[in-house]
Amino acid sequence: MVAKTTKTTEQIIQSVRGMNDILPDQIAIWQFVERSLAQVVETYGYQEIRFPIVEHTELFRRTVGETTDVVEKEMYTFEDRSGDSLSLRPEGTASCVRAGIEHGLFYNQTQRWWYTGPIFRHDRPQKGRYRQFHQFGVEAFGFLGPDIDAEMILMTNRLWKTFGLDPHLKLYLNSLGSTETRAAYRKKLFEYFSKHQKALDADSQRRLHTNPMRILDSKNPYMEDLIERAPKLIESLDSESQAHFDALRRLLEQAGLSYEINPRLVRGLDYYSHTVFEWVPKMDEGAQSTVCGGGRYNPLVAQMGGPDTPAVGFALGMERLIQLLDELHLLPKLETEPHVYFVLAGEEAEQKGLLLAEHWRDALPQLRLISNCGGGSLKTQFKRADKSGAQLAFILAPDELQKNYITVKFLRGEKVEEQQQQKIAFDQVIEFLKNL
Repeated sequence: MVAKTTKTTEQIIQSVRGMNDILPDQIAIWQFVERSLAQVVETYGYQEIRFPIVEHTELFRRTVGETTDVVEKEMYTFEDRSGDSLSLRPEGTASCVRAGIEHGLFYNQTQRWWYTGPIFRHDRPQKGRYRQFHQFGVEAFGFLGPDIDAEMILMTNRLWKTFGLDPHLKLYLNSLGSTETRAAYRKKLFEYFSKHQKALDADSQRRLHTNPMRILDSKNPYMEDLIERAPKLIESLDSESQAHFDALRRLLEQAGLSYEINPRLVRGLDYYSHTVFEWVPKMDEGAQSTVCGGGRYNPLVAQMGGPDTPAVGFALGMERLIQLLDELHLLPKLETEPHVYFVLAGEEAEQKGLLLAEHWRDALPQLRLISNCGGGSLKTQFKRADKSGAQLAFILAPDELQKNYITVKFLRGEKVEEQQQQKIAFDQVIEFLKNL
């Protein structure tokens, strides 16, 4: 007698830690949020761009920065069969810039683009922060003045209004100034934090010698007072950067948008310059609370070998946005259940039902109709109909076939009690469905 084998958990292949499935019952919300975001940014004249999830590793080393956590610790990097070093994209801006340069889209042109898709960072998975997550990003190229900065920020505010989220978020604003300003500021920070090196945690001690500005972004509560007393970049801006920042603030104030200047706001990637901003929930300003962040990166296109092209953009994390909407009970109840479950009794009914269902779908493109497949008794099929969540069942059995009608059984709503079943001629079904 052969012993039965059972599957152990070791034999069942599971998803990679921090890389999650988005199941069918969640997809409707994702589609709603993605569609809502796209509709808003497209009203501003932004067009979608799509680029690969895999790029040459050098792209991110040159754009994101050799000394950032993303490049040092978080990128998924591998060597392909040709010996090339490739990486899964850890953010979207670098790919936008690469695509624009490669296809000659920055020469004497302005561009407004948006994108969405998966991003990969090998970080410690936690609520709202995953190793594969999804970003919605917006980038504008070729605009030098503060008006495009203001448009970007006002656009994000319009996104929040779309979801009813605007009362729950606050805007932080800062300026990182020019490349020269930041270089001088880094020296000041290095001198300041070097005097207090014993008070720095391990991460900050490492950053002291690579990028001391990143110490300002530390969420270590024991360093809060030390960071608060550090020199502030916004107090050392060059005249051009100061004028740009002041003009942006006036535009936002004229539009009635409130903000708070946060001198500790530096962003995590090296390519930012001048304007930087973040939107965070008012009720939760922890380390992982940022919903949306962005700013200017004027030198980046030229650094990558393209023409001198000013640029500004922002990105938001889809998982965090959806999580926040859910916590605040701002997600709508979306109807995804089928309108009709088509019960088919017998081989002839299955053949005829297939043709009828296609005819109804042709006439009513928005109709959600499931035709029973795989046979089964009437009792079995009605169980499937009920489980599907359909509003009503259409029944096609030998008697209906002979007399060219379907029987309608209401499964949900008030009519369940009012009338259990009714008969509808084949040529009247479309009109019946229109009047539901």
